Amino acid sequence: MIVTVTVNAALDRTLTVPVFQIGFRHRSSEVFTLAGGKGINVARALKRLEVPVVATGLTGGRTGTRIVEELTSEAILNDFVRIADESRTSTAVVDPTGGTYTEINEWGPEVTPGELDTLMEKLHYLSQGADFVVLAGSLPRKVPTSFYADAVRDLARREVRVVLDSEGEPLQLGVEAAPFLVSPNQREAEQLVGQELEDDDDFLMALDAIAEMGARNVLITLENGCFALLRFGRKTHRLRAFAPHVEPVSAVGSGDVLVAQFLTGLVAELRPEEALGLAVAAGTASVLELGAGRFDPLYAATLVSNIELAELHPVRS
Repeated sequence: MIVTVTVNAALDRTLTVPVFQIGFRHRSSEVFTLAGGKGINVARALKRLEVPVVATGLTGGRTGTRIVEELTSEAILNDFVRIADESRTSTAVVDPTGGTYTEINEWGPEVTPGELDTLMEKLHYLSQGADFVVLAGSLPRKVPTSFYADAVRDLARREVRVVLDSEGEPLQLGVEAAPFLVSPNQREAEQLVGQELEDDDDFLMALDAIAEMGARNVLITLENGCFALLRFGRKTHRLRAFAPHVEPVSAVGSGDVLVAQFLTGLVAELRPEEALGLAVAAGTASVLELGAGRFDPLYAATLVSNIELAELHPVRS
């Protein structure tokens, strides 16, 4: 079983608006609503992969009730902590004629220390016997930036393997707490290492730098692939995996699907390169669908044979 944690859960509304222009009145041709937040997106992908998963986190107000209802309608097992403040709503506008995707995200609720303590108590219970706990997404207001780092250390003491996917200071502090796996996208990785990443050597440097900060394994996700540093036994693999180009409908959540499929491969005890190839195929398939965490596993399976996978070797000075 895998437990996913979304501290800043959201109700995601995606509006399809052909020929969208700022400053004009439009009428959407389609409205699509899902429970959202990175941990929830990972849970949705795991559900499609038929991996046992429980989604938890914080939800509040009528929006929080709707988030839980949406998850229940998808048959995603969930056990959220109810908080006093209102959960956030995120709105995206998709223009299929221009190929644009515009997001407007609310900050999210204010969370009290007592509500955070209740979440950790629930996490202690849910993580018993879990293969992984995934901590993913932004943090709401009033939540200390050290929350993920504290949670990683707390769960490590309980011998739980933790996966972390966030950004900014919460990600940096969390990496220093030595999670089992960290999965920043390219922009987030660039913030961590303090420079732009343009070629294989840059990404190799970033993988090693993030591992030296504390992460045991590292996935740097891109829209059509990823770079990975994976430690299996005594061996360290540095891999590059890319999928053939597809015309995306929406790339939002592709990294969450990639992580979900990669963890599925680890649970199945696949070789690291095999797990990574499947993960990149799944992440690529997800860009063809609206709604983060949604993808067609059968279509992803057709992409696997076309994944370009290579092992990279650091240049020794």
